[in-house]
Amino acid sequence: MKNKVLLIVESCNPELSSVPLVGYNFFRLVENFADVHLVTHCRNRSALERHGVLDNVTYYDQSRLEIIYYKVISFFSTFRGQVIWPIRHALQFPIYFFFDRYVYREFSEKVKKGEYDVVHAMTPIMPRYPYKIIRACKSSAHKIPFILGPVNGGVPFPAAFKEIALKEFSYLNWIRKLGNWMLPGYRYTYSEADVILAGSTYTGSWIKKNFPNTENRVQLMYENGVAEQFYELRKVEREVEAHFEEDSSRKSDSSKLRLLFIGRLEPYKGCDMLVEAIGQLDEKERKELKLTIVGDGSQRLELQEYTKKYRLSDTVEFKGWIAHSKVGIEYAKADLFCFPSVREFGGAVVMEAMASGLPCVVVDNGGIGEYVTGSSGIKIEPMGREHVVSKLRESILMLARDRNLLSQMVSSAKTRATIFSWKHKREALSKIYENVIGSENTESIISYPLIK
Repeated sequence: MKNKVLLIVESCNPELSSVPLVGYNFFRLVENFADVHLVTHCRNRSALERHGVLDNVTYYDQSRLEIIYYKVISFFSTFRGQVIWPIRHALQFPIYFFFDRYVYREFSEKVKKGEYDVVHAMTPIMPRYPYKIIRACKSSAHKIPFILGPVNGGVPFPAAFKEIALKEFSYLNWIRKLGNWMLPGYRYTYSEADVILAGSTYTGSWIKKNFPNTENRVQLMYENGVAEQFYELRKVEREVEAHFEEDSSRKSDSSKLRLLFIGRLEPYKGCDMLVEAIGQLDEKERKELKLTIVGDGSQRLELQEYTKKYRLSDTVEFKGWIAHSKVGIEYAKADLFCFPSVREFGGAVVMEAMASGLPCVVVDNGGIGEYVTGSSGIKIEPMGREHVVSKLRESILMLARDRNLLSQMVSSAKTRATIFSWKHKREALSKIYENVIGSENTESIISYPLIK
């Protein structure tokens, strides 16, 4: 018989990106090995129903006052079209508070009666939200385990990138820190959770430091995962070959090192450093390369002007946003994935690229620095813009000229990427569930297996 799980995912939407999509993927993952009852926000209802989620789900219906309040905070946390995230996160807590209160009111008695074997809460992913339902778990005579996460965040901007940090309003982060210790139930949630899944080593260390008694209860589990389609390279390669047969311009680029960047074109993502690195090459060196940029953002016009000014139009191609279903084709067409983001929590594109057999060049700060190993890519220390640009240029030229090394990295990237699959994550999470149910010794819980 499957274990009964109360899964609390405030943001759970298969038609959105980022946190809502992560929440949905975890819901589907847990559904594979447990009897799940999902609790989520009403804004996800139509998308979930379109994807066949019709039973065993409870929706929180927000009030008219909450709808008005959300519009107010959206106004006060936006400056010149840019979201001021520290302020928005602080002002959004009352909205989450109503959801959390509803979950406790509707399910606390069921939890106390032992109707569920596990209560698992995730989203918001940031490690600064309390869950009142944990009190029902702890007061139950059945000792219902409470699992939290994956939670992730808090990674600071590198000291050498203060200018970018200021553009992202990092000087207001003190608001978040103040809120952490003022939110009712916050310390209790983290101090009493049976298992806390941390989405990065940094976040895991931060939790252990701020909640010393959690040392044996924090497990590393990246919140992102990779769909099986990215591992099916043969199928994708056949599609790419068919595409190339119709693309005569591609035949002339067959000997070039094909670089790929996928992401928002914002300062902290680092695409401008990648383009600048290529711009510093001489004409002969540029002819060895082809860079495809997939994505859009505030820097797009600036980057396009830069490519015109430095005569990079034949080397750099802008594709804009494309459907996620088409991203696999771009990975399969490339040889090397370049993603010099200076502050990244999830970085799912790096996981997908590695699963598709692409070595990755990344800045070693946050989650992406943990995904990439010395054999599966190149990690650049965040010692400043000039340093990153210089190392990008050196790394790209080295791999353009040493295809044997590139081939070795391809093999290592594929091997490393096996731990990022949703299938692997399902096995790891099911073991954690099995070990925490009925166990009073949290030290016996199996850690999420990582390849060093």
